[in-house]
Amino acid sequence: MNITSDLWIWIGGLLTLCIFSFLYKDNPFYKFAEHLFVGVANGYFLTFTIHRVLGPNLFVPLFVEGRILFVISLTVGMLYIMRFIPKVSWLVRIPIACTIGYYTGAVIPATVQADIIRQVQGTILTPQNFAAWNAGNTGVVWSVILFIGVACTLSYFYFSREHKGVLGVTSRIGIIFIMIGFGAAFGYTVMARVSLLIGRFQFILGEWLGIIE
Repeated sequence: MNITSDLWIWIGGLLTLCIFSFLYKDNPFYKFAEHLFVGVANGYFLTFTIHRVLGPNLFVPLFVEGRILFVISLTVGMLYIMRFIPKVSWLVRIPIACTIGYYTGAVIPATVQADIIRQVQGTILTPQNFAAWNAGNTGVVWSVILFIGVACTLSYFYFSREHKGVLGVTSRIGIIFIMIGFGAAFGYTVMARVSLLIGRFQFILGEWLGIIE
């Protein structure tokens, strides 16, 4: 291992300890590491945007290939700078509206297809589900559970009638499914954060201090 690698390992280890120092209290070491991270992240994002987004998608087509229509995109994008000029700051609404309109149009069909249509398709019980049961496949059990969970969860959010009788029973079952979903999501989030923590400890005790292999 060369000197450069050792230096970066030491820098990584010390910065990790600076972040961990916040567990004691807010201090200058934590603030230094925090500000350094924000600065490096912004610098990386800026250079990434210039070289990987603006370069191939705007600068090359406009200035190298001579595609004049890209002047429109450049002009609309430059209107973001108008935000810093009070007299014409209203012009920033144009690129914001274009961005929101474009991404809304792109996201809505994908969301409907992925979250609504697929959910409906997965909830429908077909003869093939029960045919699989005869073949010894337990997938039909999960299909029935999915159907009950979706129907009961939707009934919980039906507020046009008081939750009594059958609607009260299904809504209470829906609450159970909702809590299971929230619990699974929270558990996944915690597991991801713990995995990051374990990775940092492995770096400190392994690559940096050499205590573990």
